[in-house]
Amino acid sequence: MLSLQHCISYGFINTCLKSLVIERFGEETWENLRLMAGVQETFMTYEIYNDDITLRLVQEACKMLDISSEVVLKLFGEYFFSFCKMSGYDTMLRTLGGNLVEFIENLDALHSYLALSYEAMNAPSFRVERMDDGRILLHYYSDRKGLYHIVPGIIEAVAKDFFDSEVTMTILNQSEEDERTGKKEHVVFHMVQKEKVSKRKAQPRQKGSNEEIQAEKEDKEEKMKRMKARYASLQLCPRKRSPWETVRSIVMLGQGNLRQSFTPSYPKRLWIEEQAFCNAFPFHIVFDQDLVVKQTGVNIQKFVPGLQTAGIRLDEYFTIVHPEVIFNIQSIKKFINSQFVLKTRREMLPEIHQNQSTLKLRGQMMWMESLNCMIYLCSPKLRSLQELEERGLHLADIAQHDTTRDLILLNQQRLAEIELSNQLERKKEELRILSRNLEIEKQKSEKLLYAMLPTHVANQLKEGKRVEAGEFKVCTILFSDVVTFTNICAACEPIQIVNMLNAMYSRFDRLTNIHNVYKVETIGDAYMVVGGVPVPTDTHAERVANFALGMRIAAREVTSPITGQPIQIRVGLHTGSVLAGVVGDKMPRYCLFGDTVNTASRMESHGLPDHIHLSPFTYSVLKDKGNFEIAERGEIEVKGKGLMRTFFLLNNLQKSDEQIMGLVDGETCVYQKDPEDVTDAQNEVSPEDTDRGQKEEEKKEEEVEKWKNHTSSPSLCPGKTSPDHLIQFDVTPAYESPTDFKHPHNGLHSESISTKFCSIL
Repeated sequence: MLSLQHCISYGFINTCLKSLVIERFGEETWENLRLMAGVQETFMTYEIYNDDITLRLVQEACKMLDISSEVVLKLFGEYFFSFCKMSGYDTMLRTLGGNLVEFIENLDALHSYLALSYEAMNAPSFRVERMDDGRILLHYYSDRKGLYHIVPGIIEAVAKDFFDSEVTMTILNQSEEDERTGKKEHVVFHMVQKEKVSKRKAQPRQKGSNEEIQAEKEDKEEKMKRMKARYASLQLCPRKRSPWETVRSIVMLGQGNLRQSFTPSYPKRLWIEEQAFCNAFPFHIVFDQDLVVKQTGVNIQKFVPGLQTAGIRLDEYFTIVHPEVIFNIQSIKKFINSQFVLKTRREMLPEIHQNQSTLKLRGQMMWMESLNCMIYLCSPKLRSLQELEERGLHLADIAQHDTTRDLILLNQQRLAEIELSNQLERKKEELRILSRNLEIEKQKSEKLLYAMLPTHVANQLKEGKRVEAGEFKVCTILFSDVVTFTNICAACEPIQIVNMLNAMYSRFDRLTNIHNVYKVETIGDAYMVVGGVPVPTDTHAERVANFALGMRIAAREVTSPITGQPIQIRVGLHTGSVLAGVVGDKMPRYCLFGDTVNTASRMESHGLPDHIHLSPFTYSVLKDKGNFEIAERGEIEVKGKGLMRTFFLLNNLQKSDEQIMGLVDGETCVYQKDPEDVTDAQNEVSPEDTDRGQKEEEKKEEEVEKWKNHTSSPSLCPGKTSPDHLIQFDVTPAYESPTDFKHPHNGLHSESISTKFCSIL
């Protein structure tokens, strides 16, 4: 049977271990175990791997599952037997023997056969010893130490599945090998096998005394004996019998009389001459207890001519490859049930054969007690036609009755199938790696795409759908720029500017994820975000306001390349309606259109360094939140808009700077009033809440109407966007010098804002 020891170098065993962990403990456990052991994800069946891989997996499994190695190995032995059956070895295993002992005694022969396909395997060896007291001992030999606990798992599973019995195995002895030359570990198991008793229905208790029951039982036994004696002498082929006689004979056969009565018949003399025997068995050797060769087949003499010399010793021309025992009669007798493989000594071959591969013989040892000699019936051990040719042999050199001919041809086909399967496995693994790399690249591309477009918009474009433009009734837009950016550009190297902007924008980008606002675009030192687009939300102004506070904090962490001092930014916010849609085919962008965009830009350009400038509309949305500290700036002249009463956002009264920056609570900023964050129960609005909300809405409308009557620009009304606003926007500087402002504490520079979002405004 396929065993761990001979397959441990092949991917088959590691695949079995992987399958066991996944089936019993799940995919996640296997992934953790694989990472802890530092091994690859998949194994190819016929690929040779280092033994350390399997040993590391077993050791890490013991640590992870907190169980002993004995339990893990026994569990693996039980599963390995099932895995071999599932892998197509079921029929082969079932035909090894009619009982458990025969099964074990033929394991070495099976390993020898499998070695034709698994050339690099190192199989263990099993030997069954029947003691005089009736005990059965199983001797286990292996080159690898510490894996003998697999044996009870395999044997118990075989006994239960194939022979419907239970086996108990106890370790009697564990020692270094002393009777063999190759296997370093020798473990002796005491094997006790119990047949399972089928459950029968309980018989009703008979009435009467014990003496009557015993007498009746003895009477039945006496009748059975007379019946057996009467029909024990039935002829094997009698005359035509009656149906009743046929039934009786079948019953007697079931009792085992005919089967046990068989006795082989031997001739008084061997009816074959010496020459015919040596020709019929061209590969055989007869040697005595001193290993002196007495007789050999004709073809083995052809390839090892030294065997024709009288009195030559067998160990002078051959070494024992399997089992790796000392070359003497005592060791050979001890392993008489094993298949023996002998290999010719190269130095003893003729010069014409010394350049060829050494010849290996595989066969059975039989002790002839009357002659006090051992006969070795063997055949050349060959895996393929190529090996046949390398050793100078031909199929004609092998006797026609010898199945080695068919075995070579069959294994030649099997090796070709294995190579094809190996190639398919390699291609499959290559495709898996390519698929994984492709998925990684796809994720990178999608990440880049999602950075340019909203997720649901990008997904629609990927599916080939047309993204329709839409109007958003209310949203909040933010613009920011760097104070004295023109002066910094004039005095610094380009790489310094790039590094400064990258440091600043990286911090800003992180904040967009924390506050869930959409980054529209950056041009030069200008940064634009929007809340409530493309996913509408009731907390759009609150999100953008918190984002603006975070921007101001983050900007202080970036230094100016000129002064080495923290840079200062101006931030402007405005709330209103916009149109949004995808523009362009080659580099599509999700753009915003409307007077709200223009007004937000004006709030930024008319702001103060390190201040967050609010329009009256944004102020009207934030002031009732109760979360923010807002100071009135007063009326200022806004280019293209006239007089406007604006405000400064100072800070958040309920959230700390750490919360604003996303450094608390898993880097998230919770907005309780978002519809998606409210449960169904919370969505139920009471009549009192409805009345209160209507009153607040009416109050907001009154303030907006009051402001509309006060300002000279009717185009600022939210919800009303004229077509002209989608075509033409005034993005020229709103001022040229500090004197353009009526506010005495402007402190603004004369920097041009021609880098504003001309393409989208």
